[in-house]
Amino acid sequence: MKAKIVDADSLAAMAEALRQKGGKLVLTNGCFDLLHVGHIRYLDAARALGDALAVALNGDASVRALKGDSRPIIPESERAEIVAALESVDYVVVFPETRVTQLLEKVRPAIYVKGGDYTPATLNTEERQALEKIGTEIRILPFEQGYSTSALINRMRGKGE
Repeated sequence: MKAKIVDADSLAAMAEALRQKGGKLVLTNGCFDLLHVGHIRYLDAARALGDALAVALNGDASVRALKGDSRPIIPESERAEIVAALESVDYVVVFPETRVTQLLEKVRPAIYVKGGDYTPATLNTEERQALEKIGTEIRILPFEQGYSTSALINRMRGKGE
């Protein structure tokens, strides 16, 4: 499982080796703070799009910048280990930036996947431009209604949905 947790340079080399064999690396990213069934279904669907799935995990500082000071609930090293334990996930890489742009440019995945709460128009402009520049296909997977880490945290804190 820990062998699945790699650094950016290693993931880039693996992506290149896969390309040389005619294979496709699928990459997605996110905080994955508290896993729920929506995450599992999403990652299974993303993995089905290619020959290997890499999950770029936001580091703790970037999660705080994106979600606020009370997040993440689970530290990045533990989140990486949990995500790496999933059968559908081939590689996990932790990135410190709030945007995955630099990692995308380094790894050059064949396919970049986001959840249905995004559209090509709402993707971060910098990320979208980088993906277009490197020729990566962008796929938006259907959103799993009723599943949200923020809603789960609020429910646990007794604040409802």
